[in-house]
Amino acid sequence: MLDRRKSRKIKIGKLAIGGYEKISIQSMLNVSTDYEAVEQAKNLERAGCDIVRIAVPDKNAVILINKLKECLKIPVVADIHFNYNLAIESIFSGADKIRINPGNISKCDIAKIVKVCKLKDIPIRIGINSGSIEKEILQKFGSSTADAMVESAIKNVRIIENLDFYKIVLSLKSSSLLNCVMAYERISEICDYPLHIGVTESGTERSGTIKSAIGIGSLLLKGIGDTIRVSLSADPIKEVETGFLILKSLGLTDGVEVISCPTCGRTKIDVIGIAQSIEEATKNIKKNIKIAVMGCPVNGPGEARDSDFCVTGVDGVGIIFKKGEIVKKVAIENILDELLLLINMWKIF
Repeated sequence: MLDRRKSRKIKIGKLAIGGYEKISIQSMLNVSTDYEAVEQAKNLERAGCDIVRIAVPDKNAVILINKLKECLKIPVVADIHFNYNLAIESIFSGADKIRINPGNISKCDIAKIVKVCKLKDIPIRIGINSGSIEKEILQKFGSSTADAMVESAIKNVRIIENLDFYKIVLSLKSSSLLNCVMAYERISEICDYPLHIGVTESGTERSGTIKSAIGIGSLLLKGIGDTIRVSLSADPIKEVETGFLILKSLGLTDGVEVISCPTCGRTKIDVIGIAQSIEEATKNIKKNIKIAVMGCPVNGPGEARDSDFCVTGVDGVGIIFKKGEIVKKVAIENILDELLLLINMWKIF
């Protein structure tokens, strides 16, 4: 079990974050019409998204918040840039949290947002982004360094705290992996507000997944992070799936873990195909089960003992282990169905 940073606990709608609550996965809608947005939000919720965020560039988006609230159980966050009035209207439309970028909203306008958030008991995320840090801070540090992001965060936390408001979440995102990680490490030592972590503009599904896994994973290993978003130039469902895999690999959420050997000349079964099929078939099972797919006798016996289930095989015959003991020998083409049958029986009994 990882030793997590203790942060303040706040509520976003009915969802608690911070403290030692489970780490939540967030994603953001990226479609243009109301119908598409509602359908995408429903799909994200079904995929395991805990928090959905919507960009609010105009009043049409404000109206959409209300529509989303009618069909979702998960909280909806309004993402605000430039126009403080849209933040206020979003709150009255049902937003569960407001995300502001202090690089493009003035101190005076932040005060106006805070006043309404106080009235409605709505938290605020101060979303520091390396691409829009205040000009005076950029001039001081010369560029959007980790220290520049931290200074911007602290400056804006003080502005909001001076208004006697403390339901704050922080994020300090950068497309520079090193700056991003350093900024989160430093801010985690300075304050105890919940941290939403992620690497912004991380890239395509392939490169962005790797970059995000390194950044988010390294922070989670140090106990830093209360909510996460894997920012990908891809379908938001991929963000949720990747976020879930990152959390699962660290033992921070429930689910099936599939381990498999990298294959070699000793391999006698289609390890790659079988492992992929098992992973896909078990991705929605929310129970901690470890399944090993092994291609030969070298590591198979050991992994069979250390896993809940292990599958291997030779010459067209599949062998299924449960807790190190052989429980079935089946035709290799039936190994997935037989394994799923055993898993279902195991879950019940």
